[in-house]
Amino acid sequence: MTHTPDTPAVTRLYPRLVVSDGTRAIDFYRGALGAEEIERYTGPGGRIVHALLRLGGVVLAVKDADEGDPAPPSLGGTPVIMALDVTDADAVAEAMVRAGATVVYPVADQHYGQRGGRLADPFGHLWMISQTIEDLTPEEVQRRTDAMFSS
Repeated sequence: MTHTPDTPAVTRLYPRLVVSDGTRAIDFYRGALGAEEIERYTGPGGRIVHALLRLGGVVLAVKDADEGDPAPPSLGGTPVIMALDVTDADAVAEAMVRAGATVVYPVADQHYGQRGGRLADPFGHLWMISQTIEDLTPEEVQRRTDAMFSS
């Protein structure tokens, strides 16, 4: 949507990850991804109602699951994949595995000029970790994609 005087402007967009144990999730994201906690608000019993984390130049929020916001395992998984571009996909994937993530697809060179893989964090969220290894035009990526599906 293009902002005009008649439409509101988007000022920020960030993912909000619902987890079964917010404190443990924040510790995981700190240890595995180097996240910095910006803010945290808790409800009864110390349950996290909102915590904002910074990973490099982006932010994400974390909150404990409740009756209105279920965590992925209670839904049978998640259809959302967090795409995280990094400078060293192998090192980040290794750090995530050491912190408790599981490998869905191992890190490997991909046809679209990225080296990457997919991991599931201990809270049911999926992460596509990738780094650029080739600077390709959109046309080159499409040609390679076409070739991959035709073979």
